[in-house]
This record gives sequence, structure tokens and C-alpha cells, in this order.
Amino acid sequence: MSAGVPARTHRIAVIPGDGTGPEVIREGLKVLEAVRALEGFAVEIETFDLGGERFLRTGETLPDDELERLRRVDAIYLGAVGHPEVKPGILERELLLRLRFELDQYVNLRPVIRYPGVRTLIPSHGEGDVDFVVVRENSEGLYTGAGGFHRKGTPYEVAVQESINTRHGVERIVRYAFELARERRRKLTLVHKTNVLTYAGDLYQRVVDELAAEYPDVATDYVHVDAACIYFLEQPSRFDVIVTDNMFGDIITDLGAVIQGGMGIAAGANINPQGISMFEPIGGTAPDHVGKGTINPLAAIGALQMMLRSLGEGAAASRVDAGIRFACSKMHSMRAGEMGYTTSEVGDLVVEGATT
Repeated sequence: MSAGVPARTHRIAVIPGDGTGPEVIREGLKVLEAVRALEGFAVEIETFDLGGERFLRTGETLPDDELERLRRVDAIYLGAVGHPEVKPGILERELLLRLRFELDQYVNLRPVIRYPGVRTLIPSHGEGDVDFVVVRENSEGLYTGAGGFHRKGTPYEVAVQESINTRHGVERIVRYAFELARERRRKLTLVHKTNVLTYAGDLYQRVVDELAAEYPDVATDYVHVDAACIYFLEQPSRFDVIVTDNMFGDIITDLGAVIQGGMGIAAGANINPQGISMFEPIGGTAPDHVGKGTINPLAAIGALQMMLRSLGEGAAASRVDAGIRFACSKMHSMRAGEMGYTTSEVGDLVVEGATT
């Protein structure tokens, strides 16, 4: 801590999680300490043991008392959770989705940015072509868990998975997207499948059309989700802010990671604009890389940058952005270790760029 009492203190819950989660979070916290010291604010870190390892030891995913502690912080910084010995769906629904729903983190925010020097699978893209944001509805749609089985385990089994979309939920995510577009290049694209999903898609389109009257300075258009996947690959520069539903957003943001250089550089956030938000790299636990020093921490550091901006620490966030760009300029590949950089060395590069 620097001398004196900092004017600002932020309480941050850290969930290192499983696999390489603790490794990338360690680098993020290294960068946080460097910029915090320069910008004169304080942080109080509370670490939470949540994830697959905890579940295997105790059978617990998110105890109520720990959820209540999480309600008292200013932001959550998450590494990754998942374990090959835990049945799929348990951690996703009982930990990650529960956090999103309980804390009403209804915005999933995914910047898709190609930093200078980053190699991608599509060399025809210029560095300025890939710079947009996906605003994904994060609390409704197919992920509500509504549905069930009829005659399960028989030849006549029926599985029903329902997509729930409310006017309230759609309007607040679309309004958030309009506000964000107003801060950027003032273009909003709705991505959906209105020609087939004629109820949910119609609701989204009507809300966009109605709110457009309140934002005459923001241009709007519409793209089917399958066409959007083509445009991601062929013409990503057409996008500024995309708003979409939960399922489509989940899918297209992974494609977005591909065109920006891979999961190792893709950061995301689960946002409650009036409450507690959670920031994370969008990749998984990468068990093959555990303990080798070869996992790329830039996605976790990018999530840190988003967290700092959300906390009102714009100068510190800009430092982190400068640090990421500096690191990218020094690396010929975005796979830490491939060109002689370890996970820790990449973090050191970011600190160097953020503090000079």
C-alpha cells in the first residue's frame, strides 16, 4: 500500500476456481497491484473457494452464507470453474448460473477486439476490422431451466426445453445496448432468428423498433444469427454493438473469440448495472496446461480491465489496456509459452506496459 489513506477502496471477491484459473488470476492480481499503486486507490480482496475441487471435497457448490458474503462486495473476479470428475451441468447451473440469477447479472458483455500484432485464423482481417461488442441477454431464454421430460427412458420420451422471454428482460437488455452504442460508434444490430422464432424474435424486434425512437442518434439494423456468423468471418467491421438473446449470444461470442485471436485473449463480464458484476476470461479451466506456465493470462487481465472501468477507475483501466497492447506488441503469438513466454512473463510484460 502507498503512504497515507487512499481516497477510494474497492472490495473485490476473487474466485480463482479450478484448473488454470488460479494461474491466470494470479497474473491479473499482479497487474491490479501495479496500477492500483500508481492510481492511488485501495482494494480489499476476499478469496472464495468455489468450484469443482470444492464440490468434490464437500459436495457444496454455492452455500447460502457465501452467496450472502458475495452480495456485500463491489465486484467479483472469477478465474474458471470446472472439473472432469464433476458431471456436466452441476457447476454450470448450481454455481455460475445461480450467481448470475441471484445477483441479477442480466448483461453478458463481450468485447471482440483484435489487438495489434495478434495472429488470427483469418489473415484477411485488418487490425481495425475487429472491434465490436456483443451484449447478450443473460437471465432469460433457454437458460432459465424451464421444461421437463415426459415418459423419460422409454421409446416415447419427450424432452421439452422452453425459452422464456419477458418484456421487462428484453427491454432492459436492449436499452443497455442502445446506451453502449451511444458511447461507441452509434450503431446497434439485433441478431436473432425472427423468421423462425416468430414469438421471441418478434418481441426483440418490436422492442428495438420502439426504443429506437428514444435514440435517434443510433442507427439500427437486423441480421439473422446464421448470417451474423458469416459476417463475423467475412465482414466484422460492419458491427459496432450487437444485442442478442442468451443462447445465440453464447454461441456467437465463441466465434468472436476466434476472430480476435483465440480464447486466451477473450474477456467477458456478467453485469448488473445497478449491483454487483462478475468479470472473467471466457475460456475454460484448460486442464492440459495446469502447472506448466503455458496458459495465456491476457483474457483474465482483460477482464480485470473491464472490472476497473466498471468500478470507476478509468485511468487504471486505460493503463491495463496499454499494458495488454504492449504485451501483444512483444509477442508474435497469442499462445503463452509458444514463443518463449511463460504465463508469469506475459503478466510481467503487461505490468511493464501499464506502468511506463
